[in-house]
Amino acid sequence: QVQLVESGGGLVQTGGSLRLSCAASGSSFSPNGMGWYRQAPGKQRDLVAAITRAGRTNYSDSVKGRFTISRDNAKNTVYLQMNNLKSEDTAVYYCYANRLLSPNFYWGQGTQVTVSS
Repeated sequence: QVQLVESGGGLVQTGGSLRLSCAASGSSFSPNGMGWYRQAPGKQRDLVAAITRAGRTNYSDSVKGRFTISRDNAKNTVYLQMNNLKSEDTAVYYCYANRLLSPNFYWGQGTQVTVSS
């Protein structure tokens, strides 16, 4: 059974930084895609950043230049370094992982990020 466990959320002031981590575990689970979505109250869940096993990255326009995604393949762990945080970054952040060529996503439980002015 695949499990994703997130950590690193919290409360930070505008302009501050946070680092999210997400560790995937499961028998023989070797994810290709990993990344982060976020969902603010009353809004849909949107992609923030994604990274393939080979290191190819993709970011939403709203976080480019401020957030950096990385991963440790040996640990099946993905990270999201968030700098220069803004109030509009406030949301629940969900990590995901999926196998190569599979449409099925595995999801973490979500971690709250709150940016106060």
